[in-house]
Amino acid sequence: MLITKASPVTALSGCGKKRAELLSTLGIETVGDLLRHFPRGYQDRGNVRSIDESEVGNTGAFVLTVSSAPTTVRISGGRTLTKCKAFDGDKSCTLVFFNRNYLNDILYTGCTYRFWGKLTKTKKGYELSPSVIEEIREEKALSDLVPLYPLTKGLTQNFMKAIILTALNSCLLREEDDCLPLRIRERLSVCGEGEAYACIHNPKNEAMIKKGRDRFIAEELFLFACSVNLAKQGRTYAKGKQFEYDKCKLYDFTDKLPFTLTKAQSKVISEIRRDMVSEYPMARLVSGDVGSGKTVCAMAAAYMAIKNGYQCAMMAPTEILAMQHYRDFSELFSKLGIECGFLTGSVTAANKRKTVEKLKSGELKLVVGTHALISQNVEFDNLGLVITDEQHRFGVAQRTSLQNKTAYPHVLVMSATPIPRTLALILLGDLDISVIDELPPGRQTVDTYVVGEAYRARLNAFIGKQVNAGRQVYIVCPSIEAKEETDEEISEEDILTFDLDVKKENMPKLKSAVEYEQNLRNNVFPSFNTAFVHGKMSGKEKDSVMKRFNDGEIDILVSTTVIEVGVNVPNATLMIIENAERFGLSQLHQLRGRVGRGAEKSYCILVSDSSGENARKRLEIMKTVSNGYKIAEQDLEIRGPGDFISPISGPSGSAKQHGAFGFKLAGFCSDSLMLEKVFKIAQETVINDPELKRQENVSIAAALSAGIGLGISGVN
Repeated sequence: MLITKASPVTALSGCGKKRAELLSTLGIETVGDLLRHFPRGYQDRGNVRSIDESEVGNTGAFVLTVSSAPTTVRISGGRTLTKCKAFDGDKSCTLVFFNRNYLNDILYTGCTYRFWGKLTKTKKGYELSPSVIEEIREEKALSDLVPLYPLTKGLTQNFMKAIILTALNSCLLREEDDCLPLRIRERLSVCGEGEAYACIHNPKNEAMIKKGRDRFIAEELFLFACSVNLAKQGRTYAKGKQFEYDKCKLYDFTDKLPFTLTKAQSKVISEIRRDMVSEYPMARLVSGDVGSGKTVCAMAAAYMAIKNGYQCAMMAPTEILAMQHYRDFSELFSKLGIECGFLTGSVTAANKRKTVEKLKSGELKLVVGTHALISQNVEFDNLGLVITDEQHRFGVAQRTSLQNKTAYPHVLVMSATPIPRTLALILLGDLDISVIDELPPGRQTVDTYVVGEAYRARLNAFIGKQVNAGRQVYIVCPSIEAKEETDEEISEEDILTFDLDVKKENMPKLKSAVEYEQNLRNNVFPSFNTAFVHGKMSGKEKDSVMKRFNDGEIDILVSTTVIEVGVNVPNATLMIIENAERFGLSQLHQLRGRVGRGAEKSYCILVSDSSGENARKRLEIMKTVSNGYKIAEQDLEIRGPGDFISPISGPSGSAKQHGAFGFKLAGFCSDSLMLEKVFKIAQETVINDPELKRQENVSIAAALSAGIGLGISGVN
């Protein structure tokens, strides 16, 4: 039987219906999907340590000879404990296993094995708790670099490695199907698809991992670059909804504003007006630092659309952000006699039905909502403008579904994630870019400090001082709940990641929002009102907590990054970010932007005990730099463009498009020169063959149509 990338995984020996169903939960349906299920890292088992030389508490590989037969006893909870002795050289240790009764049939006295586990020391001597046992035989060489794959319950690392190797050995990979044709591979100095799979899944050394990784990074960037250039090409030929210039005057609008527009805001609004009165549909990104006033530019665009007889829809990625925009839009547009509708998953059925009816009839000209706006039953009478906020948090399918509610609407996207302009011109080539490079008067700088756990008592005292002065406090944690390790999980210690140029840093234990808030409420600040909010709460629950915080009923709000954008509480003067080393610079800057919105002095405190050089360098930048664009440039220099390019997807027709999309590998690497090179080649390809119909581009078109090379990640 001929096996190709399109073959179902059940075509592979060892993969029956049950395992195929489990693989399906990981998005793996075909042999091609399986080959693109890349390792999350590697265990370097070739770096064998001796008992004498290994540091106690470290996890690693040990080659030991078993010197006593395993003995098993029952312990509490119905579990079993198996022990035996082993040695290397002059040192011996006790091997300790839980619930592994079969070891009598695997471990034999006098035989030598390679073990992977953590070495500890007790009063009785050394102990090793191996998670992996490999017998050493002359006829079978052991791999030094062992891939570790993302799993789901019911699948093991051994099965995943075996089935992927089976796919490597069985699948027919034809040159004409490679989505990077030879002419492009030669210009980018990367290998072919088949060789890259072998390098990624069955590497002999780190150089092979890098070779395979570089190939797929180039592929991901190239396919994205092609999609960007194709989108821009298509927009050039489209006829849009041309607005009348006289109906785009904003005298009434600006009269109702409680502030005067900055020069930067006025410039951006002029650029938006210029697009809207042209014959082509607008596709413009408004990028601005935290607090620069992007929303008022979106409001001006909405007003111009409504004055021209069209409807406007604004879509935000979270209910919290949608509600914030709804309140802002309603406050202004009610003064202009324009009703603003609200449509999210938590809206009652009766209100939802009423809003949908008014949109369809054209009675409602303006609506703010979440992805509920793209539901099939939501129809517009005359939609002329689509606004998306924090657009990178939506999948391409979600964004285009809203745009497809009408023919060629004007599209405005907003982002508070500053992107260096040179990089933006490449990555956002299908959009015209407006930058608000000026903050409104009165927007103050937030003093930023970096402290360790040793400052906890002083930090708590400072929190108390702020609350007692009538202020409010944000505390951000990187996780929702404390993660419990299971036997199926593999420790992150000593795992070689794809980022081969950066050694894994010593990461302190994660703080969790739920436990943190409970400790504050019960032990640290029992007299203060505390609460938590996170992404897994229902929209109604989140809105309730945020409303109470906004109304001043909550003194301390413990949160995940769900409050990263859009939340505006002027009375909040202190932002504390736990495990700050876990966040990117741009994300830290976004979180810091939640404070400093009122008249009182505000502070951001980054808590980290990380000893990693990169972490220290990034946190030092946060202390000294307040300009978001300068921070973005530093982030680009330190970590490459991965964080800026990760929220990108393939064609909107892909069946896999749900949630937010991100590259599988490109986030780990890739310098700007490589990025520019890839985009130049993609641009040339699309200019020479706008529909990618030539024989030499058929494989590129097929990859774009299938969404190949573009990973998927969930929405926070």
